[in-house]
Amino acid sequence: MNCAISQDITAGAELIRAGELVAFATETVYGLGANALDSEAVARIFEVKQRPHFDPLIVHISNVNQLDQLTLGLSKQAEKLAEQFWPGPLTLVVPKTGVVPDLVTSGLGSVAIRIPAHPIARQLLEAAKLPIAAPSANKFGCLSPTLAQHVEEQLGNEIKLILDGGPCSVGVESTVIQCIEDTPVLLRPGGISLEEIEACIGQVRIAKIEDHAEVKSPESPGMLPRHYAPRARLVIADKLDELPAKGVNGLLSLYPLEETFLKGAQFSAQEILSPTGDLRVAAAKLFTALRNLDSAGVENIIALRMPEKGLGRTINNRLERAAES
Repeated sequence: MNCAISQDITAGAELIRAGELVAFATETVYGLGANALDSEAVARIFEVKQRPHFDPLIVHISNVNQLDQLTLGLSKQAEKLAEQFWPGPLTLVVPKTGVVPDLVTSGLGSVAIRIPAHPIARQLLEAAKLPIAAPSANKFGCLSPTLAQHVEEQLGNEIKLILDGGPCSVGVESTVIQCIEDTPVLLRPGGISLEEIEACIGQVRIAKIEDHAEVKSPESPGMLPRHYAPRARLVIADKLDELPAKGVNGLLSLYPLEETFLKGAQFSAQEILSPTGDLRVAAAKLFTALRNLDSAGVENIIALRMPEKGLGRTINNRLERAAES
């Protein structure tokens, strides 16, 4: 199959309505989209990604008027979050209606919904006039794509069109908040920080990775223990004396490191996420930096843990999932 990379929104919408898959830019990562109301089209997402069917998908919509079709309603907290952060990198898990295929939600009684902010995604949704189910446009468990070329490398032989919107500005997946019980639950940290969420609605409960180590039906995408992984072995370190004894090592760090801190450690490749320590910049560069280290042929990627605040929490979450054995 010849895959085109373009900005032809009309062609993308026609493919979606015809039951085909289209990869498209969002502000978080590139998504692999299908008509969310067409079970056969959604099944093709799982086939192309080699994704387990028990891992639910996020449904993207163009405006809040589509919520009535998909959900039984939003709690007051969910309404506040939607008003504050939509369009943007926030996904709400809410009770679903019967019109949403069980394949989309892995049989759960809830559906994950978001309104993206990227103009390519918004134009596609408006032209298709359909909700679009879209996980990241990559093979399951691998690094998420933040450029059209990343999608082409992994899926170019299996889809017809990639809608190119340039580099993803957020660069990590959306924050996922479950708004079903009285206390909202942070299921996945993402492009909106925990601090921002709690400033909007108050304290939320945080779901931990270990809570889902044996999960067979996660409540949202991105909750499985092993995810977002490079080919190289990834080791998270708080300090450089935790280096593996052998192997060709690459270094991932927030800041440039002084030679005195490196203590003579040798790295064949280094990636610095933000010389100024800006965690939003770091998050936007994370997956590209990991790809660069993979491409450098290192055996081990030594990732220095980020500050556990703001989007540093999101980056650490992705690194912890990539480092799971």
